[in-house]
Amino acid sequence: MSFDANIVTQYYVLMTIKTFRCVDTETLFKLGRVARFVNIERPALRKLKQLDLARCIEDIRVPPANRLEILKGDRAGQHSIRINDQWRVCFRWTGTDAEDVEIVDYH
Repeated sequence: MSFDANIVTQYYVLMTIKTFRCVDTETLFKLGRVARFVNIERPALRKLKQLDLARCIEDIRVPPANRLEILKGDRAGQHSIRINDQWRVCFRWTGTDAEDVEIVDYH
């Protein structure tokens, strides 16, 4: 099996998540396990990967179960997608990138 550096380079160019607001969220994304998120680990990772692969904010609208929302109040300027009824992935969208990504208990 050969290694194609161009493919790896292209993958890193496409990455959307630039910064994390929460250390546990970053650890889950990079290592796949965090005790705090053990009950939502698989769907949370799936949502983080979807966010990371998005090229524009419209890419996150699909699937509709993401329920992409523009947040208000003390979270004005942020968006969220649902992991489940209790948990959300919150982030700031800067045109082409996601920043300040965190998993939040919404209840």
